[in-house]
Amino acid sequence: MPGKISPISTRWFVCGLLFLVTTVNYIDRSALGLVEPVLKRLLGGDLDPSFYNRQYSHIVTCFIVAYGLGFLVMGRVVDRIGARRGLAVSIAIWALASISHAFARTAPEFGLARFALGLGESGNFPAALKATADWFPPQERALATGIFNSGTSAASLIAPILVPWVAFRFGWQAAFFVTGGLSLLWLAGWLLFPYQRLLRAQWNAAIPVTEKQSTPRASFRSLLSTRATWAFACSKALTDPVWWFYLFWLPKYFHERFLVDMNRLGLPLILVYVGATVGSIAGGWLSAAVMRRGFPLRSARRFAMLVCALGSLAVVGVPFAHSIGQAICLLCLATASHQGWSSNLLSTPSDTFPSASVGTVVGIGGAVGSIGSAAFTTLVGILWSRHPLALFLIAGFVYLAALFIFQIGLGSVPLDPNDPVDTPA
Repeated sequence: MPGKISPISTRWFVCGLLFLVTTVNYIDRSALGLVEPVLKRLLGGDLDPSFYNRQYSHIVTCFIVAYGLGFLVMGRVVDRIGARRGLAVSIAIWALASISHAFARTAPEFGLARFALGLGESGNFPAALKATADWFPPQERALATGIFNSGTSAASLIAPILVPWVAFRFGWQAAFFVTGGLSLLWLAGWLLFPYQRLLRAQWNAAIPVTEKQSTPRASFRSLLSTRATWAFACSKALTDPVWWFYLFWLPKYFHERFLVDMNRLGLPLILVYVGATVGSIAGGWLSAAVMRRGFPLRSARRFAMLVCALGSLAVVGVPFAHSIGQAICLLCLATASHQGWSSNLLSTPSDTFPSASVGTVVGIGGAVGSIGSAAFTTLVGILWSRHPLALFLIAGFVYLAALFIFQIGLGSVPLDPNDPVDTPA
């Protein structure tokens, strides 16, 4: 029929929407790091840098703790009310929380704003991954995940240009009004999109009915006792902290090591996150390419994760870089590898569990990942000034450790490349 959207076009359009919301999500959360020099003056960091570093790490930790707690709640909520409504609720909360930063003046007030932001933003990945499980067959999920997950890197390209420009031109408070406003704008478009109607149309047209499509939602307790859940969660706990390290501390690293001012942070960060964006998509493409050569889903996922784990070792060389150009090259490879790793790791819940339980599993993994992230962020605040080399060593080697745990923890849990998409609720 002329003008009718094909099922394939529709699901990639949904992937594009998920990419945009993930981009907005990370613009919101990265704004604080980009105005950090202003925050340092506001909180008296020039007088006592060591005390300020601890304050800043506590503010960041507030977000991560709330993000983890929110994952446990939002993952289950998304499974109950669906990806569309769950994501809408999440965005409404984080948009208002982002705007609330403009009214903070003390460390506890910034911590409270970050806590609210973390609660809201925790719904993004459970909803996006559930939507991916609903719309995409297993052989396309890693690529779709890689595309929308590249929004985390795209945000890191846009934010260093947008946030400092707004902050310098209109004041640092305006940066948070703009980022929160972008979230509200996307929310309006999401509510207008006929998500459920088009999803049912795609399912009826393209996906055969099977017994697994009627699989009921698993209980929270049963998912907690499943090895595959903990294989995913422990891998998140080890590797999620590295991305927080890049997101919140790279601007500070460039400022202190190479004397890059806030208004010149854009180019170094853009170059680093261009690499991350490419890596996110390439990681998803790699596992799909291996499957096209006849390898099973399990082998394809783990091969791609191994390649990315080896590439992540590049960050170990960053403290030894003699120029900002050398540091950028190493960080490009490290962030690309992290995003490629994430594209494949985030696909494993939908590979292993039915769609009705994906949000909960992602929520459990996100919560455990946030515990690891909070612990590592606290460690960064302690070691940043005295032993930075240890931080880069940890950031480089945790992926190999995570892959080993993932391999042992997943055991013989089947990953079926013919796993069907579940019926939408």
